[in-house]
Amino acid sequence: MKNLSCLVGIRCILGLVLMCTCTFQFATAQDQAPPSLTNQQIDGYKGIWFTLGQFFDYGDKYSGGLGTYTAKHKPLAIYAAAVNKTFFVYGGTTHKNKHHLLCMIGSFDHNTKQVSKPRIVYDKMGVDDPHDDPSLSIDPQGHLWVFVSGRGRSRPGFKYRSKLPYSTADFEQISEEEMTYPQIWWVKDQGFFHFFTKYTGVRELYFEHSVDGKEWSADQKLAAIKNKPAEKSGHYQVSGVWKDKVATFFTRHPNGNVDQRTNLYYLQSTDFGANWTTAKLSAVDLPVTAVKASSLVKDYGSLGKNVYLKDMAFDADGNPVCLYLTSGGHEPGPANNPRDWTISHWQDGEWRTTLITQSDHNYDMGSLWIAGNEWTVIAPTQDGPQLHGGGGEIEKWISKDNGQTWTKAQDITQTSKRNHNYVRKVIQGQDDFLYFWADGNPDKDSKSQLYFGDKNGQVWRLPFRMKKDWAKPKRVK
Repeated sequence: MKNLSCLVGIRCILGLVLMCTCTFQFATAQDQAPPSLTNQQIDGYKGIWFTLGQFFDYGDKYSGGLGTYTAKHKPLAIYAAAVNKTFFVYGGTTHKNKHHLLCMIGSFDHNTKQVSKPRIVYDKMGVDDPHDDPSLSIDPQGHLWVFVSGRGRSRPGFKYRSKLPYSTADFEQISEEEMTYPQIWWVKDQGFFHFFTKYTGVRELYFEHSVDGKEWSADQKLAAIKNKPAEKSGHYQVSGVWKDKVATFFTRHPNGNVDQRTNLYYLQSTDFGANWTTAKLSAVDLPVTAVKASSLVKDYGSLGKNVYLKDMAFDADGNPVCLYLTSGGHEPGPANNPRDWTISHWQDGEWRTTLITQSDHNYDMGSLWIAGNEWTVIAPTQDGPQLHGGGGEIEKWISKDNGQTWTKAQDITQTSKRNHNYVRKVIQGQDDFLYFWADGNPDKDSKSQLYFGDKNGQVWRLPFRMKKDWAKPKRVK
């Protein structure tokens, strides 16, 4: 395991240097006010590098290559059968300034096995924070919808739509509004369903829906859980869709404190958000306000555990499954071990919770797939080159009994120079481009490259520099 006691002092000093460096670059970018790069192409796939700047004995709360951040941005990649392409969005940057966030889109052609030169949907104009990364949806006409996240009430979010179907060539802005952590789903024959967050002193969960993406319903609050009226609330969520069902798992922030995030709750709707129920189909009035609400899946607060949401999926019968990590607290390092990768599954009228494996950081992030009785988790669950930092080496875990027991099936990455993190699944993904992610060094400012993997665990690196409009990714052995 990781023994970094001799590096603790160095890490703290290095962290302060990194924070000052990023602050200086951010200020410089604002002072210079360069022209916007929106709707331009960039000559390759370069991920954003970021440090939160909250340093502890074992490093930053989280940092590194965060181009596919956060777990609360969903989805980031979708396969379009009509053109046999996978479209994907990420937080990119320029070669000259690794801290200039660009909300990017690219595509992979499954016929030619090439990727397009990425396009900037929106230039964040000096923002260096990947909380503003984008999410993606595709409507039945093939238009690509990119929801650019805002941050609190100081930076707005944006909705963009491609001018042509299945084309990354040009985008038009549809709206500017308050939204963070966009999770946008197309519900067949009904329209867009959008889970998102507003900052009202705390992080509060909302949803809206639309038939065409232009006219939207009023924002409706999902949850405001607190022990007493004077207490603050606050939540994070991961969501998904199965047929006509939209669903969300969410946590609670006691008194608004994200470093104490705990508990696991679940809600679902089968009538486009008009009515909500628990998994047991008990009716629920919105917003949820009680700590011991009927939507409670598991009370981790009483166990003294933090909960970090990663992904959700549905089994073959449409029953919800949540993938998350629990730990003893928000600070990195062994004191808050064990960090348990956990599954909660609604099965036979009850919630069943099982352990997959353990890793070393709260912000290690991966994805969950369910195909019949075979369930797969691909995530950075192995120690990486930057010990105790976010991410690591990526592994594949398999269950063949509906998530009850798990076995490590494969090492996806090995002997890497930088930690890999935020493995994101492709919606309706094909075997040759099933998931993608970014790497980066969480201990120091570094380049960040993007990768994708196939069903067999083979890995390709997206081209960092491109001279032509299309190029073949390089196989990583």
